[in-house]
Amino acid sequence: MAKVTSDALGKEPIGKLLIKQAVPASIGILVMSLNVLVDSIFVGNWIGSIAIAAINVVLPVSFFIAALGMAIGIGGSSIVSRALGANNKEKALKTFGNQITLTLLVTVVMVALGLYFVDTLIPAFGGKGSIFAPAKIYYTIILYGVPFLALCMMGNTVIRAEGKPKFAMVAMIIPSVGNLLMDYIFIYVFDWGMHGAAWATTAGYLMCFGYILYFFLSKNSELKIGLSHFGLDRSILQEIGSLGFVTLARQAVTSITYLLMNNILFNLGGEAMVAVYAIIGRMLMFALFPVFGVTQGFLPIAGFNYGAARYDRVKESIYTAIKYAALVATLVFVVLMVFPAEIASLFLSNKPHLPAEELATNAFVLQHSPLAMRLVFAATPIIALQLIGAAYFQAVGKAIPALLLTLTRQGFFFIPLILLLPQFMGEMGVWLSFPIADVLATMVTGIYLVREIKTKLSGLVA
Repeated sequence: MAKVTSDALGKEPIGKLLIKQAVPASIGILVMSLNVLVDSIFVGNWIGSIAIAAINVVLPVSFFIAALGMAIGIGGSSIVSRALGANNKEKALKTFGNQITLTLLVTVVMVALGLYFVDTLIPAFGGKGSIFAPAKIYYTIILYGVPFLALCMMGNTVIRAEGKPKFAMVAMIIPSVGNLLMDYIFIYVFDWGMHGAAWATTAGYLMCFGYILYFFLSKNSELKIGLSHFGLDRSILQEIGSLGFVTLARQAVTSITYLLMNNILFNLGGEAMVAVYAIIGRMLMFALFPVFGVTQGFLPIAGFNYGAARYDRVKESIYTAIKYAALVATLVFVVLMVFPAEIASLFLSNKPHLPAEELATNAFVLQHSPLAMRLVFAATPIIALQLIGAAYFQAVGKAIPALLLTLTRQGFFFIPLILLLPQFMGEMGVWLSFPIADVLATMVTGIYLVREIKTKLSGLVA
């Protein structure tokens, strides 16, 4: 790869720059999302639909611990982007060193706690009945690899902050390809069942960590840290914490959402209903990959130019990112509205002579998934404004509005809706909560963003 420096973030045309940042990010997220999707298809076909539900139960716990790394990464990367934009390289180096130290300390403690409370956490997140045993197997093995995943997620955001999206893309592709390869070997060839699925995922984390370590030790990275940079600095930790808390709060609310959804749906329809949500959850990760890619590409551009006081470029990047993200979100919406049944059937085994219980589960899932998918994704075309708006405040270091807007959809609207509507509308109330929350959150974000552009960015001169 050709040598690239962060200076390009402040010089190239915004449209071209956003494509250069967003396309690799989208490809990386696509491969990661495909990994989750194909992994679920493999598990559903080679182990069974209950196994998909078991993985869905484990994800919020392991993802929350891994999200600590992402929170530290995004919080610190906002500082790194602005420091590089202001030509303050020493602060960028010190921030990166603190990110590494903090990620290791926090995730190791959380993994220890997660293993200690394993028998309490799994049922709490919906791992009941026949789901518990496979969920415990998967959870225990996955947790050993989570610190490496956290370091990968932290390091990946720093690579983007340096303005090197292609390397970040490769870092996202490696664990996905590795996981799918190990899935085939461990599940299909060795017939290790849930053990195989868990070890395949953990092996992918280790591969990713190896690549990111190589990147920062090689000449490709501008951030060459020494031992002195690992010492924790209170002012940097406070800034990382205030900005990273936005990401952590979002993942915490996501984990609470999984807890509530799995338990509400289990009460409404048992393990089969949890399997329906597991498929919907996979599509929420996969289908929106280009929108998330545009958001990831937008972050370093906005942060760097804000740090360089190029407010005209910041404003242009907001408009361009919303336009691109809205376009791809609409395309995703059309596909999901037209082919929901075909998508759901991909996750279910078509082996002959399936046990009666699994046949009944598969029939239930096929009957309930299409309507659920259409309702969950009904407001997809408008979510670009919501995602880019919240990302802007995080990119420029404004922690409070970033936190509030990040929590708006799931925390302020979605959770109250899923606690209320199912009491009157049953299963339909669960699925309707998604588009209602999207519409309300987008309206709130739009008001905040328009006010910010008019009062903070318009009329300011670099």
